[in-house]
Amino acid sequence: MKKIIFTEKAPAPIGPYNQAVLAGNTLFTSGQIALHPETGKLVLEDIETETKQVMENMKAVLEAAGMTFENVVKTSIFIMDMSNFARINAVYGAYFDEKFAPARETVQVSCLPKNVNIEISMIAIK
Repeated sequence: MKKIIFTEKAPAPIGPYNQAVLAGNTLFTSGQIALHPETGKLVLEDIETETKQVMENMKAVLEAAGMTFENVVKTSIFIMDMSNFARINAVYGAYFDEKFAPARETVQVSCLPKNVNIEISMIAIK
């Protein structure tokens, strides 16, 4: 059985997908980019601010499913420029207790939706 997760505290989907799907006790999120949920505008001042907005969007989706970052078991990070890795990692890492941080991959890609610099998706277990 699957349940669609939606919150107005994160950007609404812009295509045929949902913010997240809860299948049993496992949550699969769609990728989040740095769209501000209230204004609909991209938050692109710098890579730290952009990453923080992505993580805040993800936090809202997790909360809508009754979860927190402690429930996350796997993240996928897609970035445009690997030279930003340390700066992204510093912001991302602030959302997790390092002892219980999830598994993760970080991949440099050639293009992301709306030409953003970072997109993150997660899998969490309730």
